[in-house]
Amino acid sequence: MTKLLWDQSGERRYETGVDQGVLYIPVNGVYSTGFAWNGLTTVTESPSGAEASPQYADNIKYLNLVSAEEFGATIEAFTFPSQFEQCDGSAAPQPGISVGQQSRKSFGLSYRTKVGNDQVAADFGYKLHLIYGAQAAPSEKAYATINDSPEALTFSWEITTNPVAVAGLKPTAILTVDSTKVIAANLAQLENILYGAAGVDPRLPLPDEVIGLFAGSFLVATPVSPTFVASTGVITIPTTTGIDYRRDDTNAIITGTYTIPAAGQTQIIRATPKVGYVLAAGVDDDWAFTRV
Repeated sequence: MTKLLWDQSGERRYETGVDQGVLYIPVNGVYSTGFAWNGLTTVTESPSGAEASPQYADNIKYLNLVSAEEFGATIEAFTFPSQFEQCDGSAAPQPGISVGQQSRKSFGLSYRTKVGNDQVAADFGYKLHLIYGAQAAPSEKAYATINDSPEALTFSWEITTNPVAVAGLKPTAILTVDSTKVIAANLAQLENILYGAAGVDPRLPLPDEVIGLFAGSFLVATPVSPTFVASTGVITIPTTTGIDYRRDDTNAIITGTYTIPAAGQTQIIRATPKVGYVLAAGVDDDWAFTRV
């Protein structure tokens, strides 16, 4: 063994900042579409639980039982995507009209924090934080008069979460990816999924898919576009290794053919990876078909 040393050059690390927030609205349990969250100022992660409950027997402390751990957070921002209104208990029966005290839809969230050190400051690296099964609680909004020291209104939400499954581990609502410790090519593939690319919608992959990207245990599948006859409304689904084709409105898997019922109706078909596969980066994974 060698003697421990502290504060060596390049080892004085710290974390700072928050940016590149993305809101994901789930459809039938799949976080298939992302929306840029501008004006994100603070995300405060607030785990709770994991509290010891001592048990006594034979006049001694016999054991400690530990309660389940919960994940919560506080989100603060100057503004939010319009798609978040449904998560904040608002409905829009007409454009420009917002009705409060409605049911709150769950959502997913990703954001980035910077990792710095003493040599290159905050350019050393970053962490991607992925949150699943989030639900926002009602929050106050303090509107104040404009004075000689004006400040922009800051919105704030307390969120709770419902964990999702992780193979071989306990369910979780938070996943963190450290750019300084993973392979750059795999990280780039994850970012293409999170932020989208030409012809590819951004989405929030579930933990098993994320872990598989970096474990190298997943095969890459390239979706092929279905064929379509606009006059009859018939969509023919190709057979593609590693790919399921789903209706975007119901998330139901479609094989063979599907007929759009009436003229003027549009059906979106989305390609999703089967278990053990990930979608190839930068390829189109959804298609809109309209019967004429």
